[in-house]
Amino acid sequence: MSDGPKPIVVRRVYKRPGHHGGSWKVAFADFATALMAFFLLMWLVGTATKAQKQGIADYFENPTGIQGPGGESVSAIDLGGGMDGVAAPKLVGQDGPPRLTSDSAASGSSTDDAADSAAEQSAREDQERLRELLKTLEQAVAGSQALAPYKDHMLLDITPQGLRIQIVDHENKSMFDVGSSHLRDYSERMLREIGAMIATVPNKVSIAGHTDSRPYVRPDYSNWELSADRTNAARRALIRGGMPDDKIAQVVGLSSSVLFDKDDPLNPINRRISIVVLTQQAVMHLGEESPAMPLKLSEAEQPN
Repeated sequence: MSDGPKPIVVRRVYKRPGHHGGSWKVAFADFATALMAFFLLMWLVGTATKAQKQGIADYFENPTGIQGPGGESVSAIDLGGGMDGVAAPKLVGQDGPPRLTSDSAASGSSTDDAADSAAEQSAREDQERLRELLKTLEQAVAGSQALAPYKDHMLLDITPQGLRIQIVDHENKSMFDVGSSHLRDYSERMLREIGAMIATVPNKVSIAGHTDSRPYVRPDYSNWELSADRTNAARRALIRGGMPDDKIAQVVGLSSSVLFDKDDPLNPINRRISIVVLTQQAVMHLGEESPAMPLKLSEAEQPN
């Protein structure tokens, strides 16, 4: 037998389409969960009252409660509802969960609306009263012989917590003796004038003291103690001016923790006393927040 050429065998492999994996299912499940959470959030916001929505807005605008130098942030969010482990009341002879009739539901809705309306009316009256006090203070600063020379030391503005009066130091003019809580004569007169004007409104008052970042060289005594002592000195001067002692809602010393001029911690303007004539809503929530939450500077007050 003769050996001829061997046949060439070509093997072709055909791959059939197989499984592509399940990673897309995980992504789709995450998307569906996020979408469900979004619709749940929209439903909750849609059922909230105006006061609750305002509380939510205040929280997201300022979640830490810190709104800048000079006062307190006392906003609180109370969504209410039955999610706090409190059992719903049960009607006599009722085996299952309570059912609200259309009349009772309408009554509850009208009660909530009336409460919201009363709260809004009270808030409007509060704001109007504080705006009038602001005008009075501005006129007094311009016309009073005791206050006019020091108008550059006073910053006035309306905040969500109330009317804020900040008395700041300048390079060659300080409220207190250096390193001391002793008020100078002109500072005493200024605070007495302010105390007499605050006495004309029923609102409570919060007082906060601030220092610059210059360390206080004295054993067991720091800017914290100094700011607290200066705050109490300002409180006593306000009372001597005619402001009732029971109007005081809060007295705090913040040291240099909240600077007016963050770019220059040693700037004299960081040394200041902040007096906030509080709204009624702010006073109601004082116990629900950590004390001494400072307020946010207005655009006009931002240092250059």
